Amino acid sequence: MATSRRDLLQFGTAAAASLLAGTSASAHAAGPLRPARLRAGDTLGLVSPANATFEREPLRIAIESLQALGFQVKPGAHVSARRGPFAGTDAQRAADVNAMFADDSVAGILALTGGSGCNRIVDRLDYDLIRRRPKFFGGFSDLTSLVNAIHARTGLVTFHSPVASSEWNDFSVQSFRAVAMNAEAAVLRNPVVRPADDLVAREERISTVRAGRAHGRLVGGNLTVLASLAGTPYFPDCRGAILFLEDINEYIYRIDRCLSTLRLAGALSQLAGVVLGRFTKCEPGDGYGSLTLDEVFDDYFLPLNVPVFRGAAIGHIRRKLTVPVGVLAEMDADTGTLRLSAPAVS
Repeated sequence: MATSRRDLLQFGTAAAASLLAGTSASAHAAGPLRPARLRAGDTLGLVSPANATFEREPLRIAIESLQALGFQVKPGAHVSARRGPFAGTDAQRAADVNAMFADDSVAGILALTGGSGCNRIVDRLDYDLIRRRPKFFGGFSDLTSLVNAIHARTGLVTFHSPVASSEWNDFSVQSFRAVAMNAEAAVLRNPVVRPADDLVAREERISTVRAGRAHGRLVGGNLTVLASLAGTPYFPDCRGAILFLEDINEYIYRIDRCLSTLRLAGALSQLAGVVLGRFTKCEPGDGYGSLTLDEVFDDYFLPLNVPVFRGAAIGHIRRKLTVPVGVLAEMDADTGTLRLSAPAVS
């Protein structure tokens, strides 16, 4: 009897689910693979897997920032390359990442900037090499795809952290040092901002969407990038996880669409908790009207009956937390904190 399109689709969906579950199970069977902590004097490999840096000065400032943190810096061979908006061809950008993992003189790897293009190379990384030679790998925004893919495929703890070109203010530096250098089982919380001339604080506020505490493995990052990985072997295992999300410059209907993708993929129903960072400049846009972000988040997260809070210092903002992907943590939606259950680095 001939196989129908529906049968093929159902078989393909089941096979994909089996593949994803098998990949995640094998990667995490022995627990997370922790990289060695970064130390002053270590060499950081500087790569640019996403956008090109079009002027020389931002690259110089990024290198000086990492040197001020106490590191030596080894730029990738193609860190200054350009093809269209990207820092070189797909092959060049992937080659720089693989080369840094293979280089024994490099203790950790940090992205120069975000932008776009990481999804184009996610299937070009040498995951066997990365598993054999684990080391710190960090970045945020478009780096969400590589940070989650590396953890999903290898079990290596990776880091949603400032990129080299970020502003390295005191809050961002202290969070990075605590998590990536001092091997602390840190409590991740927003900076305290006291109003100079106001009755209440208006910045760095936490709002509780659903109260409670939850314990689970941290996964997440930029929502639109994460949603673009759904249905691939590079999407994180969300079973019992705490999902953290942020975004920038997206109309609210696009935020809604991305969350619907995660819901339809079955990711949201598996979560233990949700931490919403900053959704910077995510506004209604033109048209006949829009739901608010509050309404969108309520629609998707309240039915889950898990703890949820909003406003974490995660995202496209000046003061950033460094959040390890793959580490167990306890979230408290009433206080707006994440407490790491163990150090993210060894």
